[in-house]
Amino acid sequence: MSEKDLVEAWARSGMRRREFLALLGAGAAGLLARDLFAAEAVRRRPNILVIVADDLGYADLGCQSGKDILTPHIDSLARNGVRFTSGYVSCPVCSPTRAGLMTGRYQERFGHEFNPGPLEPGTGVFGLPLSQITMADVLKAAGYHTGMVGKWHLGAEPVYHPMKRGFEEFFGFLGGAHSYLNARADARNPILRGTEPVDEKEYLTDAFTREAVAYIGRHANEPFFLYLTYNAVHQPPDATSKYLDRFKTIADERRRIYAAKLSAMDDGVGAVLAKLKEAGAYQDTLLFFLSDNGGPPVNGSSNGPLRGFKATVWEGGIRVPFLVQWPRRIKGGATYDQPVISLDIMPTAAAVAGGKLPTDRVLDGVNLIPRMTGRRKEPPHPMLFWRFGENRKAVRAGDWKLVQQGAPPQLLDLSKDTGEADDLSAREPGRAKQLGDALAAWESQLVPPLWGPAGQARAARAGRRQGRRRRALEMGA
Repeated sequence: MSEKDLVEAWARSGMRRREFLALLGAGAAGLLARDLFAAEAVRRRPNILVIVADDLGYADLGCQSGKDILTPHIDSLARNGVRFTSGYVSCPVCSPTRAGLMTGRYQERFGHEFNPGPLEPGTGVFGLPLSQITMADVLKAAGYHTGMVGKWHLGAEPVYHPMKRGFEEFFGFLGGAHSYLNARADARNPILRGTEPVDEKEYLTDAFTREAVAYIGRHANEPFFLYLTYNAVHQPPDATSKYLDRFKTIADERRRIYAAKLSAMDDGVGAVLAKLKEAGAYQDTLLFFLSDNGGPPVNGSSNGPLRGFKATVWEGGIRVPFLVQWPRRIKGGATYDQPVISLDIMPTAAAVAGGKLPTDRVLDGVNLIPRMTGRRKEPPHPMLFWRFGENRKAVRAGDWKLVQQGAPPQLLDLSKDTGEADDLSAREPGRAKQLGDALAAWESQLVPPLWGPAGQARAARAGRRQGRRRRALEMGA
């Protein structure tokens, strides 16, 4: 067997370089050839890349029918992968969604129902409970290198730091928002490399892209999990002329700034895809792209035909762009219309990685690969549920959805009424009751919130008082 034949067989096998060299060191070409060709029949474990946008509007990508903001790189994920038309997150605000995504569980099962409290030290145990096993924990145990770049928002105290929750590398910030232009804008919420603050000079979206590209370069020869969580397009309204100048025809300043921030993120996705190709990892990377919730009115986003926005359980708060790409395994250009949820990402990643999911707790997500490849036809979930406080609850079963949003429950048929304008509860009382009973049964499995909006306010006031006392003592007062 010639050297060229061996190299071609290695390339086809999908083996890692270190595995190839180990076999090469074993000596006999016949043995090497046998092992190489046998390896071709073995599915290579893919890299796993999860990209999360922040407060992205449902209708603002080209692949989601957006018209005024070009997003060619994100759109390519839909063209080369699967676009989920009913892709949901488990909460209409940032932190609880991330808690669910990281654990594969409805976050209300462990009390992470609201955004954490302030970053002032000593204001309470606001963070992803330490009892929870993260996707990074599972993938690290499966032999993956694990890295995170971007916004964490799952606790700022040292015990909640990403590098204590399964990640081996971290570059980003711990809080819920950050200036794009000034790394020192909030001393309580610095940009960190690992646990050390850095004085980042680059536009923050570009900095996150730089770090993600570097991470891929360092770990392209081993299976890796990269959690890339842009804070774009969240407030504040920071943008540079490089991106603003692309949208001179958008007269509304708020929308123009939003477009600039989204365009910067799209460039970032393009740079990441280019690096995967350069490193020879593109075909074997399972990539998820989604937003953490719907767009809010304040940032200039558009949720298109959907009713509601961030912080509501109408479709505009919880239905998000949801794209998945894995070139080696998944046929591109497909759409999938059955409801899926961000909780599905962890079990999907664990399945392809050979990771062991915890068996001592309820997991709510499912493996989406058989649905994307067409091996399984039944819907992934008989029902999906949401609760964000006592007055914002919803359940979806097939095309039917029951919503309690600060008023008596409304029954909607999403197959005919995406905008949720026609309440059918009076015409379909039996169906409304059935869904209401299912929602109540699900709620009976949940625990009380570990903190809430009122608790956050009290904690913030206590933290400010404590901070003033601490500073007074430090000044000798």
